[in-house]
Amino acid sequence: MVKIIIGAGTPSLVAPSAEPASVTAPAFSAVRGRTLKLIEPLSPEDACAQSMTACSPAKWHLAHTTWFFDVLVLDAFGLERPSTGDGLRVLFNSYYNALGSQFDKSMRGALTRPALDEVIAYRAQIDAAIARAIESGLDDRALAAIELGLHHEMQHQELLLADIKHLFSVNPLRPAYLDAPLERAAPAGPTQWRRFEGGLRSIGRDAESDGFAYDCEGPEHPGMLHGFELADRCVTNAEWLEFIADGGYQRPELWLDDGWKRARAEDWSAPLYWSMRDAAWDEFTLRGPAPLDPDRPVCHVSYFEADAFARWAGARLPTEFEWESAAVELDCEASTCDLLEGGELHPRVGEPGAPLRAALGGVWEWTASDYAPYPGYAIPAGAVGEYNAKFMHGRRVLRGGCCATPMAHVRASYRNYYAPDDRWPFAGVRLARQPQATAGK
Repeated sequence: MVKIIIGAGTPSLVAPSAEPASVTAPAFSAVRGRTLKLIEPLSPEDACAQSMTACSPAKWHLAHTTWFFDVLVLDAFGLERPSTGDGLRVLFNSYYNALGSQFDKSMRGALTRPALDEVIAYRAQIDAAIARAIESGLDDRALAAIELGLHHEMQHQELLLADIKHLFSVNPLRPAYLDAPLERAAPAGPTQWRRFEGGLRSIGRDAESDGFAYDCEGPEHPGMLHGFELADRCVTNAEWLEFIADGGYQRPELWLDDGWKRARAEDWSAPLYWSMRDAAWDEFTLRGPAPLDPDRPVCHVSYFEADAFARWAGARLPTEFEWESAAVELDCEASTCDLLEGGELHPRVGEPGAPLRAALGGVWEWTASDYAPYPGYAIPAGAVGEYNAKFMHGRRVLRGGCCATPMAHVRASYRNYYAPDDRWPFAGVRLARQPQATAGK
């Protein structure tokens, strides 16, 4: 990778690919078209509603991802663009202070105008302008900005689904995003522990690597790891039921202080979307309510819950560096990874026999690591510097991807992050522990 400067007076960033020319008009259209495909099951009313401040309406996701290409590509590079007025720049600017003021996030559900069809028309205008620009020939700086925008869009595809799930969950009718029911998962089987030796390891994205990476994934740096063991699969619903039955939500000795306070304040007694009905647990999914499947991974738990469970289980959460060093050689294929392309939109444990089952896909996996800059990290100048760096405080790193993550957006070095009390992401738990003594020694 090389250092790139995007436009005059606009931010620098690490180029997302060694070959930015791989960005093509068909590839651009494919990513943008998938977002429109994701909203097909929604009514205009569904697309406009907002269930809590952390979530955004689907219409806003459609508009904000378009705003990104409008402002950070077309406008930044002086390319031909439609006249959309200053209003949209304010309404659909998420948090980029360098690019002006933003509309209050908690009020996005109040934005009945522009209407959904107007937002879709805005997307079509910007898409046409980007396609023309790509076909006319762009330099590597502009292509890098477009590739960044495509990965930004993939992030929002996952967020759109997570936000719709929360929206539908608070509706007493408990509507389904997809009509087909979930099938029962195959038996998860017992946990197998994979041993990893300690030593000096390379952490972070190599500047010469091909493929996209965000600035926060580098620079590559050495890290000393002690030997550890990592569970071959994530914690299941059946195991979480044991935690509940053993009073896990009522035992303060298992919890971090902030977590205990939040659990008490919000009356946590089970993962988000679990509910007891007719003396049995069910789980709200994007396919509507379903009987709780004991063999699926537990999902929609906070960092605080994950940490408490790990302590109860006599284990711990892995550090993000342990996780990356264990997963760095993993490949992801449509047939083996539980990702957006699979279409189920609810996590699976993964096939037995894999070294780390569903490490890429399934559920995002909480780590014990704070989201902080790597040694030598330099905040990109300008607006793009706000993309990641401004959130490097008070958040925890998650690794691996989930059942709503596009395949092109997963990799071992990816550093997702959320606040430790967030529960609406597709987040679960993979346990770690210190190496156990081998029998006979």
